[in-house]
Formats: sequence, structure tokens, C-alpha cells
Amino acid sequence: MSRPLLHTSYAQDMALLDTRTKRVAILALLAVAAFTPLQVADDLLQLLTIGMVAAVGAIGLNIVTGYAGQISLGHAFFIAIGAYTGAAVSGAEGGRVIGLGLDFLPFWMLLSGLAAAVAGVIVAPLATRLRGLYLAIVTLGLVFLGEHVLKEWADLSGGPGVGRPAAVPSLFGIRLDVPGVYTREQKMFWLALVVLVIFAVLARNLVRSRIGRAFTAVRDRDIAASVIGVDVARTKLLAFAISSFYAGVAGSLLYTVTGFMDPGSFTLGMSIQYIAMILIGGAGTISGSILGALALTLLPRLTRELPAVLPFVSARSDEFPNVYQLDSALYGALIIAFLIFEPRGMYGLWVRQRNYWKGYPFSY
Repeated sequence: MSRPLLHTSYAQDMALLDTRTKRVAILALLAVAAFTPLQVADDLLQLLTIGMVAAVGAIGLNIVTGYAGQISLGHAFFIAIGAYTGAAVSGAEGGRVIGLGLDFLPFWMLLSGLAAAVAGVIVAPLATRLRGLYLAIVTLGLVFLGEHVLKEWADLSGGPGVGRPAAVPSLFGIRLDVPGVYTREQKMFWLALVVLVIFAVLARNLVRSRIGRAFTAVRDRDIAASVIGVDVARTKLLAFAISSFYAGVAGSLLYTVTGFMDPGSFTLGMSIQYIAMILIGGAGTISGSILGALALTLLPRLTRELPAVLPFVSARSDEFPNVYQLDSALYGALIIAFLIFEPRGMYGLWVRQRNYWKGYPFSY
């Protein structure tokens, strides 16, 4: 009888996918995802694309908060740095906003991540001196600071209410945002899928490494981690740098999907949304980040359908109650519900069901 949880070597214990079931399931899931653009309408496809790109940013936040235990409410700040770096590098020269005309996708995506990572390294020393609520307040201040700078720096952001075009994706001279054999939404979906798979695998390997174990040690008890030889300051710096890199890449791609961004987009609400993603999906898990990001991205689409089911819910924003108010209310309700009934989030629900059926019919 197969015993998938019995490991007889360190290689098995440290394997990325340690059972045949996991390997087959992941391959099947990737195959379904790859063919999804050929079967799904473009409007829903764009939502799924945004959800996958947001998942990259959620993985980054989960690294610093879920794994390293550093509360950050400033994720929107790092996303903004990535978004505007990508737009400035890839934008056309001589326009009304800053543009360098370098639209090669890997180049501006890497620069977006590095620019955000540098900002994360600058912020990281605060994490060595502060913790808990104090650290959360400091990172919260970054959001307001970034919002003010972007509104005033019109040459970069285009100014409030005006905005600027997002990054231009080009690969070996081929514009990915221009329809051809496949629609723009289909190509953006495949781009987001490839980026998500790459960054999810990198994060999964990171958290299984010595650095990842140091993150967990600092999260659980930084004093004890220091006693056993973990450099706490260096570990927190790495956590912020890696998290910010992920946020920068996600920011540059997030607005590439829609093609436009405005300084007013990077607010506290965005940071709260990413916090909700990892809490609802599952803090301290890579797959939970992906589940949470996709769930919260698709949630507004589901609430738009409520007026057809619940006549007293209005689709107009000037009436009460309306679907736009329900979005914010549901975020809060879901966070409270998961924290009370399932702190491990959607990932925890999956683990509970998996364990039940593994032991069936002797489950108790």
C-alpha cells in the first residue's frame, strides 16, 4: 500500500512535488489553464489575468507577512513603484510623460522589480527596530507618501485624473498588446500565466531553503532565532527586498493588462485588498496566495450579478443598498469569517477536506 507521507530520504522530504498525485494534478491544472483562453470570453479572461498578476503580488506580501511575520500595510507603495518604473522605461520618448522607449518585456519587468526591491531595502532597517502595530503604521505611511509624490510628479504619473499609459509589452519585436492571430486578452492571459508559474516556483523553492527557514524562525520568535544563529536584521531585510521585488513585477504587469493607470489607484484600499488576499487564501502558503487573489478578483464580478437574484440590491451607485457597497462589506465579512472559523484560509479548507477523504471511511 502506498504511503505518500513516508519519506526515506532528505531528497524526498525536500522535493517540490513529493507525490505522484501532486505532479499529475499540477500538470493537469496547467494544461487546463493553458487552454482556457480558447474557451472563455475576453471580458472574463481579462479578470482571470488580473487575478493571476495580483497573485504574484500576493505571494510577495505573503513572503514578508505570512512567512517572515513582518506586518506590512505599504504593499500598494511598492506596486506603484513597479508600475511607474515599467511605464517610464517602456513608454515612448518625447511624450507628455517620461519615457525611455525600451519596451522589451523582460528588461522593464526586471527593472520594475529591482526598483521596488531597492525601496524595500531602504524601508527594511525600520523593521529591525519596530514590530507589530508600530511597523504596520510606518508601512501605512508609505502609502500616503507615495500617493502624494505621484500626484505632484506629473511628468512621471501624468497627474491626478489624467494618468498615463501603462507599460508596453514587447517580446523580440512582437507587441503582445496588439491583436493578431490571438486577441489581446488571450496573449495577456498566457503572459500572466507564465509569470505566475515562474514566480510561484521561485517562491516555493525559497521558502523550502535555508533563507525560508530563517524567515519562519524570525516569524515565530525573533529572539530565539537570534540565539540559534539567525541574523535577524539580514533576514528581515531579505524578506522586504524579495517581497518588494514581487510587488514591483506585479505592479508593472497589473496595469499592462488594462493599459492605463492613475495616481489615485495606489491607495490604502489596495493594500487592504492584498492583506485580504493572503488572509482569505491562507497566510504562510504559496497556493493560498493564488487562491485568495483569484477569489477576490472575481468577487466583484459575482456581486454584479446579485441584482438579478436579489431585487432589493441596486446596480446603481446612488441607491442603497447597491453592489458597490457590497464589495467592501464582503471583504470585511470574509476576513472576519476566515479569522474566526478557519484561520488558515481557503488553503486550510482544502487541507481539511483532503485529510478527511484520505482517512475515509475512518475519518473522525
